[in-house]
Amino acid sequence: MSTEKVSLLGRFQKGLKNFGPAFFIIGYVVGTGSVTSMVVSGANYGLSLSWALLLSCFFTYFLLVSISKLTIVSGNTLMYNFKEAFGKPVTIFIITALLVSIVSSVIGVMGVVAEVAMEWISVRTSISFLNAPIVAIFFTCLLVALFWTGKHENFIKAMSAMVGFMALSFIATSIMVVKETGTNLGDFFPELPQGDNSGLVIAGIVGTTMAGVCLASRSILVQEQKWGIEHLKTENRDAMSSMVLTFLISLAIMISATGTLYFQGIKVVDATDMMSALGPWAGDFALTLFTLGIIGAGLSSIFPNLLLFPWLIADYTNTERDMKKPLFKFLVVIVALTGIIVPFFGGKPVWILIASQALSPFIMPLITLFLIILLNKKDVMKTYKTSLWINIALGATLIFNFYMLYVALNGFLVFIKTGI
Repeated sequence: MSTEKVSLLGRFQKGLKNFGPAFFIIGYVVGTGSVTSMVVSGANYGLSLSWALLLSCFFTYFLLVSISKLTIVSGNTLMYNFKEAFGKPVTIFIITALLVSIVSSVIGVMGVVAEVAMEWISVRTSISFLNAPIVAIFFTCLLVALFWTGKHENFIKAMSAMVGFMALSFIATSIMVVKETGTNLGDFFPELPQGDNSGLVIAGIVGTTMAGVCLASRSILVQEQKWGIEHLKTENRDAMSSMVLTFLISLAIMISATGTLYFQGIKVVDATDMMSALGPWAGDFALTLFTLGIIGAGLSSIFPNLLLFPWLIADYTNTERDMKKPLFKFLVVIVALTGIIVPFFGGKPVWILIASQALSPFIMPLITLFLIILLNKKDVMKTYKTSLWINIALGATLIFNFYMLYVALNGFLVFIKTGI
């Protein structure tokens, strides 16, 4: 009997290990940026923009599968493959673009975390000496200290548990919203208002799901898993599970915001406006639950962002990802310090964060195009020819990416003119 239990436990642990990259993607994508984009979308537009979420998850699946296969067959990570095939200048340009996305995400996420934390402190406590800059400095120092000491695994697990509980809460809320609102399904899909900047929100939804940085890190994680050709089916299941769960959790957040905010006419302008999105399920505890979830999601998504730039450098140079190198430590600290910009100098963290997510469509057409070329090069893929269906899927993904680039450009133009 005990042997059977050990065997079952061993299979379960092996299964978790095999699906490690999927958990990373879910944890990275379903963070503060995703919550913010989905809540703003649901509060302002109902489920009218859910098509963007569905298509971005659908096309991201093919990108994940293709990047994983390229990494497994070639034995090299994505940026190194780009450098070898297309040269250093264009690869450095892609890495620089990804760095801009990383830094802007850290700036936006910490701004939202600090604003939400301060709202909770002002409502639930009598503390008066704290302000957003102090809160941001505290969280930044905490993240840097955890990185510096290497004692971050349990912390990240705790933050992930908080995010998981918030995600379950959103799922419960979405079920209650659909059941108790008493409205027709069609009411969840209102027409978009004229003259509104829905383009930036659409680009943010797609950018938080089809994130260039996340796709680049996928290659690194697959290499670290030491997956071989025999693991291609495992890799496909891993990619599928990550996208299905990402879609379901993100859709639940959008439905919750539609039922709790949109039907009440509450527009999301500041981070504190999002705090009613869990109202029906959690009642008076909604404020605390949402705050804990946003802090957990924020810190657990900022931490990998701190590591990604050094990872990309190691990817580009095809060297060991030794985070103890002085250069890598310095880069981590610099990126972490950018998080205090909004709390110190002001701004609208919700729209800054959505704008940071909307930067991803600017680089995705190039990444997708390079991926298609590499997958069809015999000297790279050897005898493992890319199927016609994958080529068709990636071609459709490229068209989608160009359309999202157009949408993002228009969204940013409106954002620059109006500030929203």
